[in-house]
Amino acid sequence: MADGSVYPGYLGVTRSLSGRLWRQRVACPDLTRRHQLEHGLSELLARALASRGVSAEHCGDFLNPTLKALFPNPSSFADMDRAAEILVDALAARRRVVVFADYDVDGASSAALIVRWFRAMGLEISIYVPDRITEGYGPSPAAFRHLQAEGAELVVTVDCGAAATDALVCAAEIGLPVVVIDHHLMRPGEIPAVAALVNPNRPDCTSGQGHLAAAGVSFVLLAALNREARRRGLYNAAAEPDIKAWLDLAAMGAVCDVTELTGFNRALAAQGLKVMSAWKNPGLKALMDVAKAEGPSSVFHVGFILGPRINAGGRIGRSDLGARLLSTDDPAEAAALAEELDALNASRKQVEAEVQEACVRHIERESNQVDAPCLVVAQDGWHPGVIGIVAGRLRERYRKPVIVIGVDRAADVGKGSGRSQPGVNLGRAVQGAYEAGLLLAGGGHAMAAGLSVRPDSIPELRAFLCEHMAAEQAVAAAEDGLDIDALVTARGADRALWSDFQRLAPFGPGNPEPLFAAADVRVERPMALKGGHVRCTLTDASGGKLKAIAWRVGDTEAGRALLNEGGGLHVVGKLKPDDWQGREGVQLEIEDVADPRRV
Repeated sequence: MADGSVYPGYLGVTRSLSGRLWRQRVACPDLTRRHQLEHGLSELLARALASRGVSAEHCGDFLNPTLKALFPNPSSFADMDRAAEILVDALAARRRVVVFADYDVDGASSAALIVRWFRAMGLEISIYVPDRITEGYGPSPAAFRHLQAEGAELVVTVDCGAAATDALVCAAEIGLPVVVIDHHLMRPGEIPAVAALVNPNRPDCTSGQGHLAAAGVSFVLLAALNREARRRGLYNAAAEPDIKAWLDLAAMGAVCDVTELTGFNRALAAQGLKVMSAWKNPGLKALMDVAKAEGPSSVFHVGFILGPRINAGGRIGRSDLGARLLSTDDPAEAAALAEELDALNASRKQVEAEVQEACVRHIERESNQVDAPCLVVAQDGWHPGVIGIVAGRLRERYRKPVIVIGVDRAADVGKGSGRSQPGVNLGRAVQGAYEAGLLLAGGGHAMAAGLSVRPDSIPELRAFLCEHMAAEQAVAAAEDGLDIDALVTARGADRALWSDFQRLAPFGPGNPEPLFAAADVRVERPMALKGGHVRCTLTDASGGKLKAIAWRVGDTEAGRALLNEGGGLHVVGKLKPDDWQGREGVQLEIEDVADPRRV
C-alpha cells in the first residue's frame, strides 16, 4: 500500500450517515521517516506529506515553495514569446489595446495583471467584460465588431477565447488582431488562426503547466513582457515593473478557479497570499473593509470573503465590476466598487437560497428522480448567475452529478450549469448530448459543464444523461469516501497540531486540507443555527473538550444525529483556528458523522 492508496473502512465506517466510506490515507513508512529526519518534522506531518505523494527530492520545495526554484521558462509555453513581441510592439506604437476578460475572479485577476503592467509602462488600456445574460461566455463576432468600431487595434482575451472559433474567424476577417491567453482544455487540431494563442492546455504546448489558472498564465506573460522589454532596452532609462508586487492577483485566480496547488502553481498561491497580506491592492483592501474582515490573507479569505464578492458582479450585476476593482489604484473608486459588489453579493445569496430551496423541493417532493444517476432540475425564471453555485451545493448534498437549468420562456431556451462527482465525466456526457442533437450548445470538463437547451427537450436530455452516466455513477458511489490523515482525541486536537499542519498550506486540489477523525465522542450543548448549521462541543475519554461546527446539515441525518445530543459517534473534520477574544484555540469543522451501530 506504499503507492498512496488508502485502507477502506477506517474506524469500521463503510457507510457514514452521508453514505460515504471512510479511508485512512496510506504513506510509505520509509519516505515518512526520511521526511522526519531530513526536515525535522513530526511523524504525523511527515506522514501527511508522504501520503500526498511528496517525494524526498521535492519535500523542501513543497514546504517552502519559491518562485526562484519553480518558475517555468516562459518560452516553454507555445506562442508566449510571440505574444510578448506583439504586446510590446503595441506598447511602443501606443496602440489602443483592449483586454477582453471572462466575468469571474480568474478573468478579473488576469485582466488586472495585464492592465497594471501596461500602466506601469505608461499606457492605459481598456477592459471589456461580456454580460453573462445578454452576451454569454467568451468572445463573439458581435463583440469583436463592436470593439473595432470603438477604436480597438488589438484585443487580448484572458480566461476565454481558445474555443471561440466563430469570433476568432470574424476577427481575422475584419482585420482585428487577437492574442489569446487562456487555460481551458482544447481539442487536438483546434488551434485557430490568431496573432498568438498562449494556453498550457493547447495540444502542442510543452510547458507542463496545464493546471495553471488563467491568472497564472497571465503572470508568466508578465515575465515574458519584462524580458522582451529588457531585450529592447526599454529599461535603460525607466524602472522595470516589479511583477512580484502583483502576485496577490495570481493567487486570487489560482484559488478561486480551484486549480491544482502543486509545483509552480503552489508557489504562486503561497507567495501571492504573502503579498496579499499587506493589503496594498486598493480593491482587495476595500473588499476586506466592507466585509469587516481582517488579518493575514488565507485561502479562506480568498475563497469565502473576496472571491464571492468579486464574482457577484458577473453573476447578478455589472460584469466588469470585479476587473475594475482589481485594476484600480484609486482608493475612493475601490471603496465605491466594493460597496456595490458587497450589496450584489448579499442579493446573490438570497437568490441562490431561493433557487436551491426550490430545487430540493422538486427533487425530494415533486419528482421521483432522487435516486437517478444524474439529477436534472429545471424551472422558469431561475437566474443564470446562480445556477452553477446551486448545482455545486446540490452535488455536495446528493453526492452525484447535478444540472440546474433556468428556463427563459420568452426566448424558448434553458441555460444550464452542472457540477459532477469525482469519477463521473459530466463534460463528456454533455458533449454526447450535443452531438445527439439534444442541445443548442454544450461543453465543459469532467467536473463542470454548461449547456443551452430547448425547454421541451429537457425530459429527453435527462433520460440521455442518466443512461450515459449510470455506470460511472455506480462506480463513483461505491468509491465515494473521505480520506483521513489521523485519529485525534478531543484533548489532542489543539492549536499546536493545527499550527504544525499549516506547513502544508495553501490547501486545494492536489493538496487537500487535512482531515482528522475523532472516535466515540459525546455531543454536548448542540445548537441549531440560522442557515441549517449546527454548533456543539465534543468530548471523549481523553477528558478534553473540542468546539465543533457542521455547515448546512440541519435537515440531514448527520445534523439530526448531532442535534440529538449523546455519545458514541465518530466524526471527521478539518481543524480551524478559533481566535475569538484572543483565545488562540481551535474548532473542528465537521465534514461527516458516523454512528458505529450503523456502519
